[in-house]
Amino acid sequence: MDTAPESARELALLESIEHDPDVTQASLASQLGVAVGTINWHLKRLIEKGYVKVMRAERKKLRYIITPEGIALRARLAVDYVERSFSIYRKTRQRVKEHLAKVQDAGYDRVRILGKGDIVDICRLTCIEQGIQVVNNKDAPVLQVDGFKVQLKMEDK
Repeated sequence: MDTAPESARELALLESIEHDPDVTQASLASQLGVAVGTINWHLKRLIEKGYVKVMRAERKKLRYIITPEGIALRARLAVDYVERSFSIYRKTRQRVKEHLAKVQDAGYDRVRILGKGDIVDICRLTCIEQGIQVVNNKDAPVLQVDGFKVQLKMEDK
């Protein structure tokens, strides 16, 4: 199967085309935050594999139609996306629980969380579940979130 970013991009492309068959490559590029050439490359692949058909709607306007095979691909990509997301969620929660056990063993009942994004939200929810207070106190141990990575930074008491 494709790599995760390519799969996610193709899923987004198929969903956008399904929502608006008259969508342009420029608007797709804008929606996905990539170059038009990248959209063109993905569309050509989807067309070659029979997942999308292209028809001329007007002289210079194209219409993209998802084939039944494309609908099946979209469904598979959506399931894969959900499975990957839950796997990340479970692994992150387990890692945070391990860090929080160390925090509690060291006699702390609070942490500071640094970073941004969905992983920070997972950390915060796991803290609540484990009875650990999330604070902004600079003396508290820190859960440092960098992308999908969560590290514990703690000074000994």
